[in-house]
Amino acid sequence: MGISAAQIKELRERTGAGMLDCKNALVETNGDLEKAIVLLREKGLSQAAKKSGRIAAEGLVDAYIHGGRIGVLIEVNSETDFVAKTDEFKEFVRDMAMQVAASNPKYVSIEDVPEEEVEKEREILIHQVVNEGKPEHVASKIVEGRLGKFYEQVCLLEQPFIREPSIKVKDLLNEKIAKIGENIKIRRFVRYEVGEGLEKREENFAEEVAKQMNV
Repeated sequence: MGISAAQIKELRERTGAGMLDCKNALVETNGDLEKAIVLLREKGLSQAAKKSGRIAAEGLVDAYIHGGRIGVLIEVNSETDFVAKTDEFKEFVRDMAMQVAASNPKYVSIEDVPEEEVEKEREILIHQVVNEGKPEHVASKIVEGRLGKFYEQVCLLEQPFIREPSIKVKDLLNEKIAKIGENIKIRRFVRYEVGEGLEKREENFAEEVAKQMNV
């Protein structure tokens, strides 16, 4: 089937991929826009994997303050100072700072979670499954599935992206790597919340941040 310029334009706007890549993806998926988006994302992951081993020692440190009650400092690295100065990179760093403010992760990635914390969580989940009377042959799968939810709560890269919950932060990161053409690494962050650790009335700060992001 023929692929129109309008289809290519829409796909490019939604993915940031090059025009030729967009056209090829649409041809391969017979003009199905959603399938083409998935295909480009899959290719982006492949491209990102090749770049992920490269040294990223430049970048930005950004600060985000929400309503004077939540503060985040985050460092995101790139390979070159040129990329670090682009609007797209700056926007990504700001999005990540707001993500941390809204979703309150403890770690950047699964690899950063201490093994003892993982084992403690696994032990709790095993007790839960046993108490629920689940059959032994499915218990381990249930535990691993719930462990995935645990990682989603505590690891930034595993969280749904607050602007587009259908994708995870790690998927967005890989898309940026593929589009920009450099390795990008979320190195570290710190989050402060007024009264944290003290008894206080419950407030939905995540909802406030999401509203500010217009999602």
